[in-house]
Amino acid sequence: MKRRTILGAGLAAALLAGAAPSAFAQADKPILIGVNTALQLQVGRDAVNAVKMAIDEINEKGGVLGRKLEMVTADEGEAATEGPKVGIAAVNKLTGDNKVDVLIGGYDSGVTLAELPHISRAKTIFLGIGSASPAIQAKVKENYDQYKYIFRVNPINSAKQAQGLLDFISGKLAGELGYKKISIIGENAKWVQDMVPMLKKGAIDAGLEVPMAEFFDPQTADFSPIFSKVKENGSQYLLVILSHAASDVFVKQWYDAKVPVPIGGIDVKSQDANFFERVGGKSISEVTTNFVLRAPLTPKTVPWWDKFVKLYGTPPVYTASGAYDAVYIYKEAVERAKTTKTDDVIKALEKTDYVGVRGRVVFDELHEVKDGPGYVNELFVQWQEGGKRVVVWPKELAAGNKMINPPWLQ
Repeated sequence: MKRRTILGAGLAAALLAGAAPSAFAQADKPILIGVNTALQLQVGRDAVNAVKMAIDEINEKGGVLGRKLEMVTADEGEAATEGPKVGIAAVNKLTGDNKVDVLIGGYDSGVTLAELPHISRAKTIFLGIGSASPAIQAKVKENYDQYKYIFRVNPINSAKQAQGLLDFISGKLAGELGYKKISIIGENAKWVQDMVPMLKKGAIDAGLEVPMAEFFDPQTADFSPIFSKVKENGSQYLLVILSHAASDVFVKQWYDAKVPVPIGGIDVKSQDANFFERVGGKSISEVTTNFVLRAPLTPKTVPWWDKFVKLYGTPPVYTASGAYDAVYIYKEAVERAKTTKTDDVIKALEKTDYVGVRGRVVFDELHEVKDGPGYVNELFVQWQEGGKRVVVWPKELAAGNKMINPPWLQ
């Protein structure tokens, strides 16, 4: 009996010694977070900085399951000039060469859609923080087994953004300001194509005339023909949807021409903290959607905002809040799953209920972030005197802030 015990102990020790290097190697190996985004744009730079901020916070507290987090980045390029090929190469580098555990990123919807087959083939979780087309998450419903890896943390999709715009149109423009006629223009991009017809129909259903609802080429350099049409058709407001288009050029030409129609809607580059300064103050009175601002959206918002500004010297854009939340959402899913194994983490992600810096994040059956009261909300923010940004809609978040007209329409 004693001999058997000694042998058993020796065998156990030998087995433990043989297993130890592998176990310790796994414990020492960092969890890799791949960030695929447009690194040359503020949406990309802020996303990278926000991921770094979250990783540093988590690592200071011991990491995840005893492992440190580490970031690897890859540039998706500028979709308007390079198309999806650069984004696909970025995803393949991160999943193939770097073998990341999770992807956090995305900006252009067309690029993200082209990346999806490569992401699913690599069986890598993707937490989207920038692309808005509903077609992305529709893939989860079309083929769950192939596309179960795809989640959208941020922003709400373009169809839901359209609903937010319709609420702004009916509640603010028609309801509070009494407008009767608006025009709608949008750049000819996938996410906008999903939105404009819905906006036109919704505005008409709300009792507004819509004499113009058009697309324009993102490379447009002269917007004067559009402004002429808007003046001629008697519109009282020009609803714009811009992302890759030359927002700076558009706003400057609108201001310089003193177009007698206020502008607002979705202007992604106007969400940049330095946009007002960049265009010489010519975005005055422009309203644009946003998903985060230095406001008490949740108890985390203002402290997070102030820390980001202190660390990086600039107010963050919407991708930063999504990226920061995405790191913590993944962290908590891994901790609930007690592993980084993809299928187990996916199941944990599907049960996410996380209060982040933008609101409460819960995923629906398409792995879409839920929106509306109690969840993540779309904000309508106006540039006012001195480059101040003020929430003007929804009403409950505007807190009595007044929406101003351009200086020449005071």
